[in-house]
Amino acid sequence: MTQRRIPLDKMPSLGSGTSGLSAAQLEAQRRYGFNDIVPQTASGWLVVVRDTARDPMLWFLVLTAALFGLLGQVTESMTLLVAIAPLLGMDAYLHRRTSASSAGLASRLASSARVLRDGQWQDIPSRELAPGDLVEVTPGEYFPADGLLVSGNGLQVDESTLTGESLPVAKRSLEPAAPIPASAAEEHWGTAGTRLLTGTARLRIVCIGSETRYGEIVRSASAGGHAATPLQKAIGELVAVLLGLAILMCIVLAAVRLWHGHGWIDALLSAVTLAVAALPEEFPVVYTFFLGVGVFRLARKKALVRRAVAVENIGRISCIVSDKTGTITAGSLVLAHRDPANGQDESSVLQVATMAARPDSGDPLDQALHAAAGPLPEADRLADFPFTEARRRETVIWRLATGVATAFTKGAPETVLAACDLSESERTDWLARVEAHARSGRKLIGCARHDIPAGASLAVEPEGGFRFAGLLAFEDPVRDGVREAVADCMAAGMRVIMVTGDHPATAEAIAREIGLGAGAPKVLALRPDDDAGAMLDAHGAVHVVARATPPQKLALVQALQAQGELVAVTGDGVNDVPALRMADVGVAMGERGTRSAREVAPVVLLDDNFRTIVDAVAEGRQLFLNLRLAFAYLLLVHLPLVIGAAVIPLMDLPLLFLPIHIVWLELVIHPTAMLAFQDLPALGPLAPVRRHRRARFFSTEAWLTIGAVGGLASVAVVWSYLYALGADQNVEHARAMAMTVLLVASAAITTGLTKLRQASARWLVLGTLAPLVVLVQVPPVSRWLNLRPLHASDWGLAALVFVIIGMATLGLAFRLRKHPD
Repeated sequence: MTQRRIPLDKMPSLGSGTSGLSAAQLEAQRRYGFNDIVPQTASGWLVVVRDTARDPMLWFLVLTAALFGLLGQVTESMTLLVAIAPLLGMDAYLHRRTSASSAGLASRLASSARVLRDGQWQDIPSRELAPGDLVEVTPGEYFPADGLLVSGNGLQVDESTLTGESLPVAKRSLEPAAPIPASAAEEHWGTAGTRLLTGTARLRIVCIGSETRYGEIVRSASAGGHAATPLQKAIGELVAVLLGLAILMCIVLAAVRLWHGHGWIDALLSAVTLAVAALPEEFPVVYTFFLGVGVFRLARKKALVRRAVAVENIGRISCIVSDKTGTITAGSLVLAHRDPANGQDESSVLQVATMAARPDSGDPLDQALHAAAGPLPEADRLADFPFTEARRRETVIWRLATGVATAFTKGAPETVLAACDLSESERTDWLARVEAHARSGRKLIGCARHDIPAGASLAVEPEGGFRFAGLLAFEDPVRDGVREAVADCMAAGMRVIMVTGDHPATAEAIAREIGLGAGAPKVLALRPDDDAGAMLDAHGAVHVVARATPPQKLALVQALQAQGELVAVTGDGVNDVPALRMADVGVAMGERGTRSAREVAPVVLLDDNFRTIVDAVAEGRQLFLNLRLAFAYLLLVHLPLVIGAAVIPLMDLPLLFLPIHIVWLELVIHPTAMLAFQDLPALGPLAPVRRHRRARFFSTEAWLTIGAVGGLASVAVVWSYLYALGADQNVEHARAMAMTVLLVASAAITTGLTKLRQASARWLVLGTLAPLVVLVQVPPVSRWLNLRPLHASDWGLAALVFVIIGMATLGLAFRLRKHPD
């Protein structure tokens, strides 16, 4: 069962598990701050106004409304000012979605808590809680912070907010009178943001504020969402280039319109409209939004992201360098096999070994023995001879109920066998069994007993005369799901290398069990003075590196990166910090990891499970596939928008898009890019790895396909305008036709890229097409928008555009999913 560490240095000295803090203790605990899980922020409306003020669309509307006002066109001016309202509404809605990391989490936090202080129960704001407080939580309430359950029966908790698991989780309280342990299993914890369903619980607060798991997610989202990553910087450079081209195009367009004799107002309006159409502000906004989404999606997979660069890199990982103990295996010993000697049975050989083990030693092997053996017979402990590396065995002398003093010993099988009275053939036979167990990767001990003659000294450990009882084999079991996770990695072409300090035979046995190397793993056993990088290069496709030291682990990471791999490394100790820092994605263990490892690693696993790493890689890949689809949508829609806004005026024809039309398009494009793609589910297993050290959104083939589909949509928009304009120069009809084709193309692109697998995509497509029919076909509304209702044949052409663009986009989506970069 997984354990969570308890910071005992932050816990006050308490009389019992049922006592609360005194005033003096509370004052001392205040040095740890307040229970601010979600940081205090300014008014949401103030933030919306501030962010909206940065939106170029707002200033575009104000400027163009002023231009129309100067020309005396009051109706057009007022129309543009009124159009600011839906724009503000959209900004407010998207802002709330973007900031859901704080608002959504805050709604699941207790605002007040019932706490015991100075012997009196009182209700206080949950912000004022301190480590050591005793809190009472009733059914239906959220836990106000992270703590240990010290009282309560039949407790069940809804943990879906953190884990995504919808079923209730049973919890169990600790012994009230027992001292606070150094660690406790998850079943003894109540966590901030989770809700108590049944029973009344008393919680000893351990972690508050950002130290809670909930607080760490919030902090990761807010810090990670705004940190500049390499791809974000690349997007910034792309935006700068596109902005420069847009300005140049605007200047050229304004000059051409003046040369055509349309006047400076028309020239300025043409230029400003083109500028807003060409401005690529959605790209960094969508990217930052998706990073925030990624933090939460990975948190639901039990991987806490501390820096946004991990969200960017984790989906591109091509090699995982994983610890064995605690990540691939459970990190605990389990008695797996009993091999009793003649005259013994499985129960008696276990009892002999357990009589030589100390229940309070903290040794996992001793704990496993006592857990398997249960209560021992009544006896008096007379002498102890602890285990040392020189002696390689441990002996305890007991006086049994029969009155006989008996020595029980356990330790390395060779050492124990040497102390036993056995024939040469018997000794050879047992040594052969030892070798067979060792090849299976098991930790093996031998055990024996010796009845001490009356009058013999008990101050000296018996050296011989023992009667061999048998062998016990222990295993560190492989975690559930690891074998399947390794198979997923191998099918995707990802390298998995298990690095351990264990014996090569033990490591090889575990590697075979989890399927590394298709059941025939290649093992590289290092000596302390070996150059790990050179050894890796010399041996090629290695699956296991045994007897590795921390410096050698670092060298392995550097060698793999030199081979072109993007490397994820797991670690839990201070000695793993160099490798975690050097890795493309360092993954620290949240349960048993040291603070140093957790602070340097951008990802922290809540359950220390290798399966979680692979799930996080899959989630990261899907996240960035969704982001690529969103970017592809923006490119495909902006291309005909910009070309239409530039080509038609350059042809000395009336403007295709008026400012009100740009507002309409903005109200479609922006929410579609933000919302239609973020929750698209994976269609299958991990896609094959494509090894690129340099991040990129699209391959050359994908860029060419985007250009072809966008060019096709551009031709459709320009042609539809010219077709509808006709010999009678019906500008309103031409604009209605071009707007219809562009919006139908937008809906087709959304359909092709998402396949309408999510409700949000279906609603957005419907929200694009339904208003289009109303705004174009209802005469009073269409006149207000400077449009004219279309004919049936026009709608037939628009439907044909939907089919053609939709089919072309399906091909692009297939290419992006098959070859994502």
